[in-house]
Amino acid sequence: GSGGFRKRKHDNFPHGQRREEKENLNPPSALMTSFKSFQLELDTRHDKYERLVKLSRDITIESKRTIFLLHRFTSAPNGEEILSESEVKLDAVRRKIKQVAQELIGEDMYQFHRAISPGLQEYVEAVSFQYFIKTRSLISVEEINKQLIFTAEDREETTNMTSNSHDKEPRTWSLKVTPVDYLLGVADLTGELMRLCISSVGNGDIDTPFELSQFLRQIYDGFTFIGNTGPYEVSKKLYTLKQSLAKVENACYTLKVRGSEIPKHMLADVFSTKTELIDQEEGLP
Repeated sequence: GSGGFRKRKHDNFPHGQRREEKENLNPPSALMTSFKSFQLELDTRHDKYERLVKLSRDITIESKRTIFLLHRFTSAPNGEEILSESEVKLDAVRRKIKQVAQELIGEDMYQFHRAISPGLQEYVEAVSFQYFIKTRSLISVEEINKQLIFTAEDREETTNMTSNSHDKEPRTWSLKVTPVDYLLGVADLTGELMRLCISSVGNGDIDTPFELSQFLRQIYDGFTFIGNTGPYEVSKKLYTLKQSLAKVENACYTLKVRGSEIPKHMLADVFSTKTELIDQEEGLP
């Protein structure tokens, strides 16, 4: 009727269609296109970082389980079974590290180092602990990195028996443990060696604490050469390393001076009591 509201012609189209027509009339500028590509790149990098954090957490958990298993070596009737089982667990950890290496293909590892560093440190601690039980020596970072080189044949290459299949080389992934991760893992190893000393004393093993004392003294001397010139985390863990060395030397002192007058089944209790007194004097929890 007259005086009524007159509907506009373009109101018959849906709102989304009008927006698409507007975007078609005004195409995105080069600046908006660049920002969208930056957004996609940042989202992809963030997702990869989160995947690496999860893999590092899995590596840490499995490495800790390996360390707990290796502590049973002194009390187990057959230590070779413990070492074989620990090797199986470490192989599972290396498969996780292989996934990390695949995620870092074409990437700068140091941009994601904070995501994977905790897992690598725990892996170094587990591998070095197993190596010490086997050889009574410290594994080198070169030997650790040799174990982190992975090769795999493509499934299509193995199934397709063509004349060109032998020309293709297997793919290779590798991940190198940085010197800082190696040093931090070795520093954490000293705490496990101190616990190994306690369990050895409890089992009546008199020789192992003296071997551990000399070994820890060599590690401590090596760390003191680094001093404040190394990373902050290394100098921070030097204090804990010193405490582990003091506890092991205290055990050796107790065994040397009072070992003949204390029964073997009571040596562990005496050593544990002295360790608690050292912690209280130095304000450790």
